[in-house]
Amino acid sequence: MGLLVFMRNLLLALCLFLVLGFLYYSAWKLHLLRWEDSNSVVLSFDSVGHTLGSEYDKLGFLLNLDSKLPPELASKYANFSEGVCKPGYASALMTVIFPKFSKPAPMFLDDSFRKWARIRDFVPPFGIKGQDNLIKAILSATKDYRLTPALDSLSCRRCIIVGNGGVLANKSLGLKIDDYDVVVRLNSAPVKGFEKDVGGKTTLRITYPEGAIQKMEQYEKDSLFVLAGFKWQDFKWLKYIVYKEKVSASDGFWKSVATRVPREPHDIRILNPYFIQEAAFSFIGLPFNNGLMGRG
Repeated sequence: MGLLVFMRNLLLALCLFLVLGFLYYSAWKLHLLRWEDSNSVVLSFDSVGHTLGSEYDKLGFLLNLDSKLPPELASKYANFSEGVCKPGYASALMTVIFPKFSKPAPMFLDDSFRKWARIRDFVPPFGIKGQDNLIKAILSATKDYRLTPALDSLSCRRCIIVGNGGVLANKSLGLKIDDYDVVVRLNSAPVKGFEKDVGGKTTLRITYPEGAIQKMEQYEKDSLFVLAGFKWQDFKWLKYIVYKEKVSASDGFWKSVATRVPREPHDIRILNPYFIQEAAFSFIGLPFNNGLMGRG
């Protein structure tokens, strides 16, 4: 009798093991099938919904970045010397590299920020949901939403973004960098003492509270201070800075932040979250995740 009970229990355990194994195997095969389906056929579309060819990747970027402009565009810009500012050239080239490219939004938030549907329904960093009152208060003090009048008057602007890596060390490219109309620097990348390699000119310094320069003497004399807001505390912090109020260190920052920025309100801007959203979902291809910042 005991042997029969043992055999029955063994068979039950074996059946349960087989069922679990089958379920696991089926789930694995389904996952594999979906992965294969998502990678076997890559369809990319341009800004008006036309299907792109195999020369573009699944995000819609041109695979061979050395490709030349189409003949009609090449002939249009052929009479320009190398390095000369070419009105419309950057947009034309970007459209060839990334046909979905468009710029339907202003670079900085202005009084019309509530009308931008693409950013209204998302919390930072991809939108402004919940930040209306703070942004309104900031913009009512800053009042300027564009570049400087001198730059806005140019028919063509040559721009350069100077990163924070050490690749520029001992390259003596400072004068070449300063030759650009717009020089963009990020966070607390130092300039003083490194002008020979990185230049001394800064047009825009884009940052967030934890990344902002904390020592007043390290700021350039003339530049626009641009906030890239990644969380709601960032907008609250910028309001403190604009109104020269006391910054609270207990507002949820992950490290110490600047308590003062030597810029007048008219030299302060808010980067339109539309471009952070576009970079994340269209350029990098991050999972949408309902517009929330995912882990990893």
